[in-house]
Amino acid sequence: MPHVLTVDSLFTSPWAMSVFVALTEKGVPFSVDTLDLAAGQQHGDYAARSLTARVPALADGEFVLTESTAITEYLEECFPAPAYPALYPHDRHARARARQVQAWLRTDLLAVRVERDTETLFLGKPSAPLSPGGQAAAAKLIHVAGQLVRGPCLFDAWSIADVDLALMLQRLVVAGDPMPPALAAYAARQWERPSVRQWLGRHAPA
Repeated sequence: MPHVLTVDSLFTSPWAMSVFVALTEKGVPFSVDTLDLAAGQQHGDYAARSLTARVPALADGEFVLTESTAITEYLEECFPAPAYPALYPHDRHARARARQVQAWLRTDLLAVRVERDTETLFLGKPSAPLSPGGQAAAAKLIHVAGQLVRGPCLFDAWSIADVDLALMLQRLVVAGDPMPPALAAYAARQWERPSVRQWLGRHAPA
């Protein structure tokens, strides 16, 4: 039975994008189901099945898992390399760093995530200039990314952390905020990845 990925109906959840890309990169058959979060469809039966009433959720038969990094790590265990493309580096230090990057992007930089939300990124919603707090968060993002990015990918080969970091950088790029050329180029390369283009092609009109 194909896996079922549940995402928001506008396809604006950055973490749903991360899991969609992961499944696509693995080549695992899956279908996509959507929830209208504004209408409260994440409650009721969905909440009972998903445990946390959040998107994304991955259904593998009767087993339903939420939280994007839990899902991508689950996929890595279920469909390991070399039979399937890897989502995380083989080297344990690099793999730990990739998970660190993912955790940081999900728990820090709140002002960037609020002031440069994914409706701006994916649907073209206008954005106001960054607040002082937003500027500070953007500066932190750029500083950390500048320490990490040294080539086409964060590590020797692509990982799911590349998509997550590129997405955060693209929040600023799309809004026209200052971005070092090397980081803008890195984010643009990730944005051209076929799995990412498949996600971008699913958006509803703005």
